[in-house]
Amino acid sequence: MRYICIEGPIGVGKTALAGLLAQRLEAKLVSEAAEENPFLEKFYRDMRNYAFQTQLFFLLSRHQQQRELLQPELFHHTMVSDYLFDKDRVFAHLNLTEHELALYDRIYEFLAPEIPKPNLVVYLQARVDVLLARIRQRARQFEANIAPEYLEELADAYNHFFMHYETAPVLIVNTERLDFVTSREDFSELFRAMEETTAGRRFYSPRGQGR
Repeated sequence: MRYICIEGPIGVGKTALAGLLAQRLEAKLVSEAAEENPFLEKFYRDMRNYAFQTQLFFLLSRHQQQRELLQPELFHHTMVSDYLFDKDRVFAHLNLTEHELALYDRIYEFLAPEIPKPNLVVYLQARVDVLLARIRQRARQFEANIAPEYLEELADAYNHFFMHYETAPVLIVNTERLDFVTSREDFSELFRAMEETTAGRRFYSPRGQGR
C-alpha cells in the first residue's frame, strides 16, 4: 500500500480517513484544497454557467499536485491522498455540456499519462441523507447550496465509475454505521480490510455483511 487514494461523494469522510491513514502509516498526506477553487461557490449557485471553469481549475490544480508526487524525494515514500485523479471525469461527465466535455477530454487525455497510479483505492459510500447531514455539520460556506438531487446524481455516477474501474484494487466501504474517526476498533477493522484488498473489488461493511 505505497500509494493509497480515498474516494467517494461530497461529505462521505475522505479527508478524515486520509488523515488517519497517513498517521498510521507515517505517510505523506496529499490533501485537495477545494476551497482554493475560485469558481466553486458560484458553481453551486449556478451550475450551468460555472461548470466548465470549475472543472478546468480542478483538473489543472490536481494535475500539478499529482505530478509533484513523482519527484525523487517523494517517490519512495508511502503516500495517502484524499482524492483520485481519475475521478475528475466523474464530475466532468455529470456537469459539462457535450461540446465542453469534448474539449475537457482532449485536455484530460494530454495530462493523465503523467499521473502516478495508486496501489489501492478506498471508495467510501453513504446514503444521500447521511451525506447531507455531514455536509451541514461541517458547515463549509461554499457547500451551503448543494442540492440533494445533485448529490443523488453524484452518488450514482460514483457507483457506476467504480463498478468499471480496473486500474487498481478497490475496497468499497459502507460508512453509514462506521465511525473510524472516534472508534479505534472501527478504524482497525477498516485498516485490516484494506490490507486484505490486493486485487479486484472487495466490499466491506462494519456489520460484516457483504465482505
